[in-house]
Amino acid sequence: MSSIQIIGIDGGATKVSAWEVEHSGNTFSLGQAHYAGQYVNDNFFNSGFLPVNIQKQLAEMNDNTVQLTSSEKDQGEAMVQTFANVIQHIHSGKPVLLGIGMPGLKTNDKRGIVAMANGPRIPHFCDQLEEEISQMNITLAAPIFQLGSDADYCGIGEEYASSGAFKECQFGYYLGGGTGAADALKCKGEILPLDQTKSWLAKSWEMKTKEGLSLERFASAGGIQFIYSLKSGISVEKLNREAIYPNQILERAIAGENTAIETLKDVSQTLAKLLYERIETLFAGWQSPFSFVNPSRAPLESSHPYLGNVFDKLIIGQRLGTLMEESKQSIYLWHPFLSYLEMLISSNNKLDFHTKNHYLKNGIEKMVYISQLRDAPALGAGVDAFHQFNVS
Repeated sequence: MSSIQIIGIDGGATKVSAWEVEHSGNTFSLGQAHYAGQYVNDNFFNSGFLPVNIQKQLAEMNDNTVQLTSSEKDQGEAMVQTFANVIQHIHSGKPVLLGIGMPGLKTNDKRGIVAMANGPRIPHFCDQLEEEISQMNITLAAPIFQLGSDADYCGIGEEYASSGAFKECQFGYYLGGGTGAADALKCKGEILPLDQTKSWLAKSWEMKTKEGLSLERFASAGGIQFIYSLKSGISVEKLNREAIYPNQILERAIAGENTAIETLKDVSQTLAKLLYERIETLFAGWQSPFSFVNPSRAPLESSHPYLGNVFDKLIIGQRLGTLMEESKQSIYLWHPFLSYLEMLISSNNKLDFHTKNHYLKNGIEKMVYISQLRDAPALGAGVDAFHQFNVS
């Protein structure tokens, strides 16, 4: 495989991050070559782009009648061009094997996007990208297999990285917070995509608090900023202009600002409730602690194949993990989160003594692991491309 270059790409809402992926046996790591590109740097990218109403997108997807608007076509081309540019920046000259993670609902062949809440639909994404990089005289080792889920790729990255948090773990849950929230699950030693658990386990973005906010708001960088905006009355646009992100909100809390303190208190408690729900659902099945963002979502079943089991690790990653790590030196976020999670487990009547002991005997902080693998989705994308290439 030294004759080809593996590139894993994490396509986000605002930027594209590409890494060369190296491997030794069945262990993978990020190489030296890395480049990130902002969509806004493409001359044809429209910063004021307004996506088609999501309900209309879903209806057209279900009816197989996707009709792209001219602004969607232009925006999609600008985004594809950004992908091509980051690939060109780290291309070594060897034939390239591409793995790509992207948000949005995919086409049946998984090579395009047919619904995306905050962006354009790009149903022929892979065809367009393959054409762009061909014009750059970059050879592909194989056609792009699929656009994967960034959440699934977080799990794969944590499984195959040399220091991955899922290694040597039979049951693990991963919550990554970046632009959005990414959930990954490992059961009986196997990575289990949450698309396969939707009858008994919901994704974090699907569930909402009693105030009507998606749990994703409390796990993602943009979501935490949104909550601070609600409490402070400062628009998100102004917060962005003044570079006030979660790390700065933490600094404001440490400085004694009440709005920041209240924001982080809500985040701490809601994240504790989310991880507590994962613990309870794995052991005893869904107990309806949250309602759903989509009221017509099928109810979750309380039975599943893994009842009675416990997690070896509860993992927090990406920007949320970095924020949690930084908060350890203060009285905010990390320590209140652990205390609240411990209280929830202690008072639960669905968990037996042995299960509570498993989580609490040595301190709940021993069970919660902060991942250092910030670019898990890009690594996972490269690993997936490698495995698909070897299968084919």
